[in-house]
Amino acid sequence: MGVRNQKKEQLDRLQSKTLDAQFVRSIVEGLNCSPFEAEAVLGVVKEVYFPFLDQSTVQAPPGKITLVAVCADEPPGKSISQCAKRTVCLSLHRGIEDDKLIQAKGPSAFRQARIVDLCQEAVSQGALLTREDLAYRIFFVSTRTISRDLALLRKVNPALHIPLRSTVQDMGPVLSHRVEIVRLALAGKTMSEICVASHHSPKAVANYLSTFTRCAQLARQKMHPSQIAFLLDRSRSLIERYLELLKECQTDPNFSYHLDELLRIGRTTVEKKRGRRGSGETGN
Repeated sequence: MGVRNQKKEQLDRLQSKTLDAQFVRSIVEGLNCSPFEAEAVLGVVKEVYFPFLDQSTVQAPPGKITLVAVCADEPPGKSISQCAKRTVCLSLHRGIEDDKLIQAKGPSAFRQARIVDLCQEAVSQGALLTREDLAYRIFFVSTRTISRDLALLRKVNPALHIPLRSTVQDMGPVLSHRVEIVRLALAGKTMSEICVASHHSPKAVANYLSTFTRCAQLARQKMHPSQIAFLLDRSRSLIERYLELLKECQTDPNFSYHLDELLRIGRTTVEKKRGRRGSGETGN
């Protein structure tokens, strides 16, 4: 048995979380071809399309960072290279607030102030970050530095929930976190109460509730779970858990009432968006 080359393994994991690797994996699985053939297809796509894509690519807003991360529904123990990936856009720099923080307390304080929010934002977009993502793709420091930051955060607040791939998968599937957040909303808890209980940001909670509401709307149209999963770009297992919650709503008056409230808010939001689009078209 040879000696493990941990640095090479680390680089291999990082390489597997690139758009190129994501494309090659999709071609291999979708067309049932070899990795060599998929690499050849990738080369042709780059040669033909990239000169035009570079000219029309929309830039991310200031302070945002885009990266490829492992899908939140991937089970523990699975090789990173074999996991499905998702591209996420995260809010790294919040403007003058972070400028003042860095000036007063230095870059370590900035990292520690942003790590939890970044991890939660990734989860709300269906992905889980790793220490390597934080180190090499976001803050450009060593993994040891990130480990020290995490240790300090947990020392200051032992109850703090940091949704990294390692910690979430150790505690159980990330599905349970989403379902429990929706259950709290159906029980009538306020947004602030849910955020405190789940250690998630309001944006992440709103994202989960929005997905659940859309799932409920599609379920009322008698759609199959696989269709709902495809339309919402969510895993079949998550949709099935949401459908189980909808069955509970049929027997629990309190759940039923708050489900109707979520659906009403969802309809109002859609109508407002349509109204804004309509007024914009009229103005043109």
